Amino acid sequence: MSHLPRENGKSIYYEDYGTGDSAIVLVHGWGATVRAWDYTLPGLVASGYRVVLLDHRGCGESSKDFSDMGVEAIASDVVALVEHLSIGSVVLNGWSLGGAVIVAAATQLGERCKGVVLTCGATPCYLQKPGYPHGGTDDILAETLTAMAADRVNFLAGLSSGICATEVSPQIVDWMYRMFLQSSPLAAQSLGALGPLDQREELAALQVPVLSFIGGLDAVVDPAVCRSVADYAKDVTLVECTASGHAPFIDEGELYHSELHRFIAKQL
Repeated sequence: MSHLPRENGKSIYYEDYGTGDSAIVLVHGWGATVRAWDYTLPGLVASGYRVVLLDHRGCGESSKDFSDMGVEAIASDVVALVEHLSIGSVVLNGWSLGGAVIVAAATQLGERCKGVVLTCGATPCYLQKPGYPHGGTDDILAETLTAMAADRVNFLAGLSSGICATEVSPQIVDWMYRMFLQSSPLAAQSLGALGPLDQREELAALQVPVLSFIGGLDAVVDPAVCRSVADYAKDVTLVECTASGHAPFIDEGELYHSELHRFIAKQL
């Protein structure tokens, strides 16, 4: 297993498939692991792309006891990994909270970043803000964090059941549940960091194409949030996955992966 050393003796788990100076970096959503991309990874590798994945701080095989598990800290891990692997150009794909992570990482990577893919991304804002009517509210997020702290195991079971909008097998739900259970209880800090998040200026400053997937039936990230990316970034393609919940790569895999491959082929 490969680990990237980080501060205070902690480390980030990563996987690196293929070779070359360019790569696609896949950043999973809150509480998940690199395995969230198991339906996406094989096709990218088969198409000849170098694919890099990492577990968030506090998740999967990464150290569980980081003191900072915020969005910017996770983004710094993405940047450090790209530099560690000496990758010259990347397309970043972030799912859910991972969407906010890659917007921050793209800002830091500058010209190395050739494209951004937001898969039901929690950006530019996860919650409503002045001048931004989309997303949830501070009260709802606070209630979510309280419920998770009170009964984490059953909360995560319920979350796993609500990711997909189409009918999926019990094994798919259990697969997601097992990923969530690998995360540290303190990874709730990452979710809490979405409260004050406001990346409207960062999106407006991006100089690369953006592909935003919208789960039409998403109960985790307001679909209007994903559509609003086009109000800020300059070069945006919106893909409406009308039958999807929060995981279009499962609910509408054929649509998701065809649009993803088409976008990547133009950037790398």
